[in-house]
Amino acid sequence: MRYIMVGAGAVGGAIGGRLAEAGLEVVLVARGAQYEAVRTGGLRLVTPDGPRTHPLPVVDRPEALDLTPHDVLVLAVKTQDSVAALDAWSSRPVAGGGTAGELLPLICAQNGVESERLALRRFRRVYGMCVWLPATFVRPGEVFATGAPLTGILHLGRYPAGTDATAGRIAADLEKAKLLAPVVPDVMRWKYGKLLSNLANSIEAVTGPLAGNHAALDLFERALAEGRAVLAAAGIDAVGREEQEQARGGRMRIEPFDGSPHGASSSWQSLSRGTGTIEADYLNGEIVLLGREHGVPTPVNDVLRRTANAFARERREPGSMPAAALTALVDAAS
Repeated sequence: MRYIMVGAGAVGGAIGGRLAEAGLEVVLVARGAQYEAVRTGGLRLVTPDGPRTHPLPVVDRPEALDLTPHDVLVLAVKTQDSVAALDAWSSRPVAGGGTAGELLPLICAQNGVESERLALRRFRRVYGMCVWLPATFVRPGEVFATGAPLTGILHLGRYPAGTDATAGRIAADLEKAKLLAPVVPDVMRWKYGKLLSNLANSIEAVTGPLAGNHAALDLFERALAEGRAVLAAAGIDAVGREEQEQARGGRMRIEPFDGSPHGASSSWQSLSRGTGTIEADYLNGEIVLLGREHGVPTPVNDVLRRTANAFARERREPGSMPAAALTALVDAAS
């Protein structure tokens, strides 16, 4: 198999770099400064066992790559960029006949639960991936991943449910690359569990690290309570903390090292790079959507969604709003 990493940021860069180290064929798909940096200097992947620079092939658009029946597409862009990427890749021809959407497996290696639905409109073979991979991408050409001895744990399965031989082969490749990949028949249950933990992303992006910040931690608990109530009303099962800890416990620890940047969430990283967008509509916004569908009030998540979007749109500095000020906005809306 050849792995086409559609998105070469923290997740795509870390998975792609590790697969390349294990001898797998990898192509990165990147844009702008990241494309230029990787094209001219390779991808620098820095982990607790040291830095490596991988001179990987990189393209900036689907038309620059000829697809084969042995390719696997790994969607690793933020969800707000999914539609454009899915539209661009699904119609690409595959050698021997047919299109990527008809023939090739596509893995959604993303936070949130929306991309799988978007993908299934365009691809016949869609796989969900619950990504637990502490990585940071803040400078073009460079990705830091602080997990050890495993770089990440990636629950994998067919969407909407089930497993197959392709999932098993992909998992075997990932496990050659310091990436544990349990194949599960209920991958969205794992992704909904991750969604609940990701409700903290907007808070961290706006107010800074949650550790030791009691006001921010209180906001997270309020957002989490809304999330759990909404999933219960919708009849959606999500993996709980205990089951997650059992699956992951002892297999990976986070080891910050000299020179590694603050291990902040993907939302914080989006603000730090000044991208102008953030994934809040598909994290806190997913809870808001489900709440509106099932009659459950979600004022906390709605304020978090709107505030994070304003920060991204106005390119405000991450962590620049005191948690007390954000709490006041939430209280005013509640």
